Amino acid sequence: MWPGMYHSPVTNALWQARSIFDTPSTTGVDSVTAKTPSLSRTTIHYPFSSDYILREQYRNPWNGIRVGKLLEDLDALAGTISFKHCFNHAGMADSLLLVTASVDKMVLKKPICVDIDLKIVGAVTWVGRSSMEIQLEVLQPIEETSDSLDSQALIANFTFVARDSKTGKSAIINQITPETEKEKSIWQEAEERNKLRKKRRLQQKKEIENEREAERLNALLAEGRVFIDMPALADRDSILIKDTCLQNSLVCQPQQRNTHGRIFGGFLMRRAFELAFATAYTFAGSAPLFLEVDHVDFLKPVDVGNFLRLKSCVLYTELEDPNKPLINVEVVAHVTRPELRSAEVSNKFYFTFTTASDAVTNGKIRSVVPATEEEARRIIERMDAENIL
Repeated sequence: MWPGMYHSPVTNALWQARSIFDTPSTTGVDSVTAKTPSLSRTTIHYPFSSDYILREQYRNPWNGIRVGKLLEDLDALAGTISFKHCFNHAGMADSLLLVTASVDKMVLKKPICVDIDLKIVGAVTWVGRSSMEIQLEVLQPIEETSDSLDSQALIANFTFVARDSKTGKSAIINQITPETEKEKSIWQEAEERNKLRKKRRLQQKKEIENEREAERLNALLAEGRVFIDMPALADRDSILIKDTCLQNSLVCQPQQRNTHGRIFGGFLMRRAFELAFATAYTFAGSAPLFLEVDHVDFLKPVDVGNFLRLKSCVLYTELEDPNKPLINVEVVAHVTRPELRSAEVSNKFYFTFTTASDAVTNGKIRSVVPATEEEARRIIERMDAENIL
């Protein structure tokens, strides 16, 4: 992040971290060591109750928190923490790049108020050869209780990877030495998540070939075929995926670049969330309530000047509980290069929303059906991913 950005408490923390290396060092450029989680632990305070200007930066039209902006801050803080863990002196700044590789599913445990002080606490909790996991907690204390678990609104796990700035290959980073029993327990949980991520990547590569999966495809496509072939007879309580789509486009500006000159992941998450929110809003007919963002993989880097297209749709709905329908929204980010006539997927985001109970009584939430085999496969992949986690 750069001075052109609004300086939130998180961006201020990044500049403070960078100021540690104001005095250059010429020794041990490639040296690595072992560090404890406490050396990277960072706490950011949001004095919403007393800082009107800050509060207004984070207020949404319904007097709640701007979740997209909070996601942006989480990514920025994870970057700051990874910086603290990996950089031992100024000489390393020219040899090492740190980039967001993935974000695990984030589930909102309780609503976040924009009028009550908030804090985010995070640290590096697990390290591999060239990757690390940063765990962040969003805490908003409740006056009636002193239990820290009651204050916990959200937990986020970010995976960052280190690259050699000259070759682009993976680079060895400082290892981690947990000290307390809690740190050791969190390390073990992170180790299990890392194994699960590898398992998930292998499963995503498999083709849907067996008869059971073919049956699932046909079942999903059955209603879609009625919409296409006999639209007058289609179920009025259903809608095609393509009729829920929204999209927007932007040219990535230098104000959104990170310390390595590329567009930082938090900005992409914020823009994706805001488009997903609008998609769920127009689909449900009332302001949706955010529940969770699923695992995010950052597939391709996004550079300053890239033409970015975000395309969203309601991928499927879950209507088993009439009072709490679930709306699953997919947002796909494409890096488009008109001069090369090319477009690549840089990110896929999956958000889950619900609606207030009074909104459900005013209008029924529709089922969403695919019209093509490709859409049906995307639905199956998402449903299977939900079952894995």
